[in-house]
Amino acid sequence: MRVNEIFYSLQGEGFHTGTASVFVRLSGCNLRCNFCDTRHESGEEMSMQQIIDAVNQWPQAPLLVLTGGEPSLWIDEDFVAALKSQTGKMIAIETNGTRPLPNGIDWVTLSPKSTFPGGDLMPCILTRSNELKVVYVGQNLEQYNHIEAVYRYLQPCYVDDPTERKRNLEACVDAVLAHPTWRLSLQTHRVLGIR
Repeated sequence: MRVNEIFYSLQGEGFHTGTASVFVRLSGCNLRCNFCDTRHESGEEMSMQQIIDAVNQWPQAPLLVLTGGEPSLWIDEDFVAALKSQTGKMIAIETNGTRPLPNGIDWVTLSPKSTFPGGDLMPCILTRSNELKVVYVGQNLEQYNHIEAVYRYLQPCYVDDPTERKRNLEACVDAVLAHPTWRLSLQTHRVLGIR
């Protein structure tokens, strides 16, 4: 499969914020969100064993995060089972929810993108997750009511323009105050200046 990068850092978002994690960022996505920060066309072809060997450079990390792009384009049950058995890590995935997921994933972060230009190319079909993480720009939250999630996070959409970025953050704070079943998620890796 095509791998954009594999690296060791702290999870910067959602429930596992601050957790030492190995990130396997897979190339390619079935959406083209206008705010995406991943260069999907770049990457290196790697075998399953090469990916496992790369992940095992950091045996101390308790969490392995499959991200992208959209990782569900490439992974299957055999891959997830091999990751679990050969790394000993908890396997998490960050997905846009437009495709079914294989069995064996320990933690699902669902981040539907249907509200955004380019994110509306395919509908979100997943309706259950451990955490629902919505990139927020003021959209109606009722559209997510049908999704079952243990935790619900609103994350302000990060943009280069500082005025718009501040407006997104303020809208997110106001939304959480108005809808306290949601929690605020900040991209702490950006604040810390780490990957």
